[in-house]
Amino acid sequence: MAYFAVCIFLSAFLLFQVQPMIAKFVLPWFGGTSAVWSTVVLFFQMLLTGGYAYAYWLLREKRRREVVHLVLLGVSLVLVLVLGLIWKSPITPSADFKPQGIVDSPVWEILKLLTISVGLPYFLLSSNSPLIQAWFDRAFPKATAYRLYALSNIGSLLGLVTYPVLVEPNLTLAWQGRVWSLTYVIFAGLAAYGAVKSLRGWKAAKPTVDVRRKAPRRVAKAANPGVNARQEIPRPSAKDYFLWIALAATASILLLAVSSKITQDVAVIPFLWVLPMTIYLLTFILAFSGEDLYSRQVFLLPFTAATLLAGWALVQPVGGLGIPQQIGIYSVALFAACMVCHAELYRMRPHPAHLASFYLMVSIGGALGGVVINFVVPYVFKGLWELPLGLTLCWLLFLIVTLVSRTHYSNRWVFIANEVVIVSVVVIAGVQTYQQISSDLVKDLSIQRNFYGVLHVQQTDFSSAIPVRLEGQDISAYHLFFLLHGSTTHGYQFHDETLRDLPTAYYSKTSGVGLAVLNHPNRGKGMRVGVLGLGVGTLAAYGQTGDVYRFYEINPAVIRLAEGENGYFSYLSDSKAKVEIVTGDARLSLEQELATGHPQNYDVLVLDVFSSDAIPVHLLDAEAFQDYMQQLSPKGILAVHITNRHLDLVPVVWTLADHFGLARVLINDNGDGVSTRPSAWILLARDSALVGNSAIAAHAEPMKGYVSPVRLWTDDYNNLFQILK
Repeated sequence: MAYFAVCIFLSAFLLFQVQPMIAKFVLPWFGGTSAVWSTVVLFFQMLLTGGYAYAYWLLREKRRREVVHLVLLGVSLVLVLVLGLIWKSPITPSADFKPQGIVDSPVWEILKLLTISVGLPYFLLSSNSPLIQAWFDRAFPKATAYRLYALSNIGSLLGLVTYPVLVEPNLTLAWQGRVWSLTYVIFAGLAAYGAVKSLRGWKAAKPTVDVRRKAPRRVAKAANPGVNARQEIPRPSAKDYFLWIALAATASILLLAVSSKITQDVAVIPFLWVLPMTIYLLTFILAFSGEDLYSRQVFLLPFTAATLLAGWALVQPVGGLGIPQQIGIYSVALFAACMVCHAELYRMRPHPAHLASFYLMVSIGGALGGVVINFVVPYVFKGLWELPLGLTLCWLLFLIVTLVSRTHYSNRWVFIANEVVIVSVVVIAGVQTYQQISSDLVKDLSIQRNFYGVLHVQQTDFSSAIPVRLEGQDISAYHLFFLLHGSTTHGYQFHDETLRDLPTAYYSKTSGVGLAVLNHPNRGKGMRVGVLGLGVGTLAAYGQTGDVYRFYEINPAVIRLAEGENGYFSYLSDSKAKVEIVTGDARLSLEQELATGHPQNYDVLVLDVFSSDAIPVHLLDAEAFQDYMQQLSPKGILAVHITNRHLDLVPVVWTLADHFGLARVLINDNGDGVSTRPSAWILLARDSALVGNSAIAAHAEPMKGYVSPVRLWTDDYNNLFQILK
């Protein structure tokens, strides 16, 4: 029995240890967006389904198909060995696989890369759980194989939570890949042993089972020798298959919806991926540990409260709730919803003879949820509406399940009361969802969604009874167009012709970037300015005749809006400078320019790449700064935008400045409260005179004696826990 426990635990541990590992590895190659994680999850859900289908095929017939399993295990070991000799580790591809100029949805590129790096090992790991449970059922017919599923989920949970706590802080990505691959070799040996034992036949004969009892028992031989007693085991119905898939798909949708919600407002880091996945797996463990931990009557109240609380949080204004409060509310809602889905799945479980098909349907449901989030939602929904819709769907399924399995209620009035509550919450959740969707559609002039997030264009009017003057003009009746990405403003512009060229938002003339451009020695002499992150193109307002402003932007929807789609923004078209736009991930684009011998020699290079308040950490590490230094002229200034509600980025940039020996100043600008907003910038340069002139020094914060407590960030290491405000 120990063999089954160790083998299923190890495979589950490896399955979920590799997910945040490989996601972190490919993250810098595809823009650092939270959608990368959703795509990674989709890939693993699809392979999980494939693995379950493969196990179902192996177990379905009496032919000796375990030979196929042994061959695939051998091929995977050869592949691990060969790739380990070619790459830094067997599962971390070389730089040759980096995408070249991807500007649209890179989902297929990510799926292809993951297939090459971890496809076959993950496929075989995915098949192990149903195989082990089926072999266990043959060897120990009087025991229940479903407990092994709970053990499998415990292994998955430990694989997830140990990654950000133990693995990520202590091992580089290359060593993580090597250790994982070595552990996979051990698993392959255990799996091969089980396949050989299955070929030879397990010693214990499998008894037939009377499905009317919870504990399996031997059934007397049928009176009619021509009748097989195992035919007494009922086959799952079409209704069962539908509900298995629907419940699993709903839980998967909610997992990805909550993950997307919380990572868009904080940062794309493995911890915030791991948290929702941990909750998801925890509900699996609790649900499949037995029916004693779940009661519909008891669970109805907390599920109702969690749903209403989540609906309330979703309609709060930007900044109305802190990040810890949001994470807590959405995590509780995810736990409650997934607990209902998974506990109802466990209640509907079939006899162990059909467990392979059961797990196959569950995995199909999980993959279907991933397909919906990655291939349907971004093209059908304009906003982040999958979370409220997912909660509503969960309640609808809850209602259906209670109606088709009324035998769980011993009292008719209890059943009626529960149904009234469930129907009421379905209506309330539906109304909340409708209100959120209609609110987005009404208040937005334009709303667009793609792989990189949701963009809102909104209009704000000044209608003050007290005259408000700006640049000598009364703007009491003027209006602006805003571009929002997630919960953060990415720029705005006055509609009035006389103010359309005014730098707004975080880019005022007294902001760090404004001071860097206006006080550079080459001002008026044909400056070259590079900007990582386009927004609405506000910085082009500083351009003069003979200047070149080169913007790097990965989101094609942002580019279209900044270039004048629907006439909202005109900074680029109005600029006196020559404006260039480079599509694709900024860091990859800079690397490609250097690799082809075309450094840009920027006088000012601006790092202003944010997705809401989340930061692409791969743009704030030593390898990225090495590229920036090579792109700057000897008299160049690197301006880093660090305005953030939740993260203190000063120590991160300070450590990088120490590492590269750069002079630096911190500029905090309060804005004017009308056209500009408070902002924080750090200006860095090789030549201290560039950031130390009187105009800049007059706005600099006193930082003498400041020592950063943060370790140098690299592609292999970063830690956002240290800089949470």
